[in-house]
Amino acid sequence: MATWQTAVTAITFLTVLVLIMTEWVHLTVAALLGAMVLVFCHVLSLGEAISYIGRSYSTLALFFGVMVLVRAFEPTKIFEYWATQMVFFAQGQGKRLLLGVAGLTTVFTAFLPNATTVVLLAPLLPTLAEEIGVDFVPLLILMVISANSGSLLTLVGDPVTFIIGDAIGMSFTDYLWRLSLSGGVAMGTVLVMLPWLFPKTWRKQLTNLAQLPHPQVNHPFMLAAGGVVVLFVLVFFVVGEYLPVPMTPAAVALMGAALALLLAHNSKIDTVHNILQDVDWSTLIFFMSFFVLVGGLEKVGIIQRLSELMPQFLGNNIACNSLFILVMTGILSSLVPNIPLAVGMLALLKSYLVQEGWVSAAILQPGFRGDLPAEVLPLFFAMMLGCTLGGNGTLVGASANIVAAGVAEQHGRRISFRGFLLYGLPVMVAQLFTAGVFLLVRFFLLPV
Repeated sequence: MATWQTAVTAITFLTVLVLIMTEWVHLTVAALLGAMVLVFCHVLSLGEAISYIGRSYSTLALFFGVMVLVRAFEPTKIFEYWATQMVFFAQGQGKRLLLGVAGLTTVFTAFLPNATTVVLLAPLLPTLAEEIGVDFVPLLILMVISANSGSLLTLVGDPVTFIIGDAIGMSFTDYLWRLSLSGGVAMGTVLVMLPWLFPKTWRKQLTNLAQLPHPQVNHPFMLAAGGVVVLFVLVFFVVGEYLPVPMTPAAVALMGAALALLLAHNSKIDTVHNILQDVDWSTLIFFMSFFVLVGGLEKVGIIQRLSELMPQFLGNNIACNSLFILVMTGILSSLVPNIPLAVGMLALLKSYLVQEGWVSAAILQPGFRGDLPAEVLPLFFAMMLGCTLGGNGTLVGASANIVAAGVAEQHGRRISFRGFLLYGLPVMVAQLFTAGVFLLVRFFLLPV
């Protein structure tokens, strides 16, 4: 790859990040312009750009399917009803509301991908915030942070944990035994910080609960049939890939969307045109454009070169190496999408272990399913924690963050890069610290 193409790709990617951070240009426009610069400068052909989008088809299909599913049921007023019930459950107290949002999100994201959890639950927040008299944007940011943090509870909560876990042959139950507690530590860190992160909401007290509106659920038949569809989707999200004929979450989401459109059309509660018109196309286009930008970084070798810096800082002390990997991946994944970052660093970490004689060269073979020495596993665990928790740092750090930004815009508000940073950066720093303590205690000081 020519040097000028590498320079163009790096400058374009950094320029897009600057435009997003400074908010001089809408993040979707910035990403789309960046992707098109790479195509017009022949860093990528249009076919290659589309192929990089195609590699992430499952993410796009998943988001599109769940967006359609949620939008199809809006006329039933079920989201307004649930939001009101949450206010009553919190007894009008802001601190209970914050704890409820964090707790509900954590339960969902333990079994569903974090971005999917945000798509499903975010529609509750605008109405809920309006009824209790607080800004819904901080609640949405709390939901995102909780989704990213709680995803560490299980192997399937975040794509990165699954990718790395699969690469080292980690089973679902093995993850529960070794790393599930890290999700509890991450969420515990968030809960402790709630009074300082959201002081206005924490102190909020609503005394006139009796005067709250009591929205009535519309179209009960549609809602009952839709409940069956949602149950189908949730169940197959969890078990679909373990069936004799696997069903990916993306396929399940699209089937759910098709069934929801069928119900909406036949029940006449809304038109297919209106439902599809309200899909958050801005968020989907942002993801597609960013996939192209990352594809450019991958093609010119920038991601590989960044990953190759790692061995220069690693020594023979596994504990120190684990902490270094935790912090480095945390910082990088707050700026670079964590999935390609994890894939690139995973390959490099394996090569490093082979070079240092920790493992055999068999680990470099595709589909490796052998057992790794127990002493090197904390390096991979640190990468899992860093890539996941680093996503809380900035607006572009995780897919769930971008989804939340899209939901906010659909309800007339914006989550700015700086606004998210005020919440996300302190949480990321605190979580990387507590995750480091967890790694040291769990695998070095008191190994079990």
